[in-house]
Amino acid sequence: MKIQDTLTAIFQEKFGRPAAFLARAPGRVNLLGEHVDYNDGFVLPAAIDRATYIAFAPSDSGLTTLWAADFDKQAAFSPETLPAKTQPDGSPLPDWARYPAGIMWALGEAGLETPGMDAVFASDVPRGSGLSSSASVEMAFGVAWQQLGGWALAPMELAKLGQRAENQYVGVNCGIMDQFASACGVENRLLLLDCRSLEWETLALPEGVSIVVADTTVRRKLTSGEYNQRRASCEEAVRRLQASLPDIRSLRDVSVAGFNRLAGSLPAEIEKRARHVVEEIERTRQAISLLQAGDASRFGNLMNECHASLRDLYEVSCPELDVMVEIAQSLSGCYGARLTGAGFGGCTVNLVAQEYAEAFANALAAGYKSKTGLHPEIYICKASAGAGLL
Repeated sequence: MKIQDTLTAIFQEKFGRPAAFLARAPGRVNLLGEHVDYNDGFVLPAAIDRATYIAFAPSDSGLTTLWAADFDKQAAFSPETLPAKTQPDGSPLPDWARYPAGIMWALGEAGLETPGMDAVFASDVPRGSGLSSSASVEMAFGVAWQQLGGWALAPMELAKLGQRAENQYVGVNCGIMDQFASACGVENRLLLLDCRSLEWETLALPEGVSIVVADTTVRRKLTSGEYNQRRASCEEAVRRLQASLPDIRSLRDVSVAGFNRLAGSLPAEIEKRARHVVEEIERTRQAISLLQAGDASRFGNLMNECHASLRDLYEVSCPELDVMVEIAQSLSGCYGARLTGAGFGGCTVNLVAQEYAEAFANALAAGYKSKTGLHPEIYICKASAGAGLL
């Protein structure tokens, strides 16, 4: 049974009437440009054909009542209970409900109507895997409130409010990429986002390639502390480099040649972190012309270089990710493989010739299981459309 049919059946059972609408918002995978979004760099994500789905209808009570089908749990909130992050009975909002509540809060702060709704939702984006399950929840609820509130926002504006919800309400200091990709996805296209100006365009995937996502099933152990240390190292590098390059605002403004000239003046760890970012931004710039030329092979080489840099310079890989990437890179039809997302677990992304995709997925799963004893989840993905009503 399709996920949306399941949700409409649960909605009828829970709320005693049919759902009025269905909304969907995809997860995302990032092909190149990792850990550069908070350094004003360029990222190359795609929305994927795994998503959060919501069956919903306006509520008569003014309350928003949610049933999370994946957890078999219910929560409720209203604009009045949002600031305290509680339910109407005073109990704390469960963690999973903070993402929808955060979107209601951010929309309200922007002066947009968020009428009460009854909703049942579920997702086939694996949680904690680096495929932005939280952003897909935020964007799906943004679309739902847009329908019920009778207002319209450009997808990028909705993405910005989703980022604000996650930063200021949920308390995760993420960049804009995840919400952007979920809101603005375009079928069969990669998205090129300038994280400084927020200007974006789409680029075609090379002909005859598949995006294969491999979930190590190791859940990210990236504590906010590790992530924040990486950000702090980048900021410290900028501060030190400004002595010689007074006009730079972020590592985005430092060329590879300029960095090489000054790298010796940085402490060893700061130099490694900053080198990854400077070189990764340059890789993403190079990728544009390769994609325009349909050169899957050289684009894949950039993905391979990115993984080595994340492993050795940024140090956000883990043994399971490295094993998954090594096996992938040895298999026929694989142009490139790397960890995707924040790191320390989660998924790899692989660019694979279409005719090899099935055999690649099977061989990768078998090889990974024999080396780690873990059962991976492997998905052959398509670049999909962004958030909207079904």
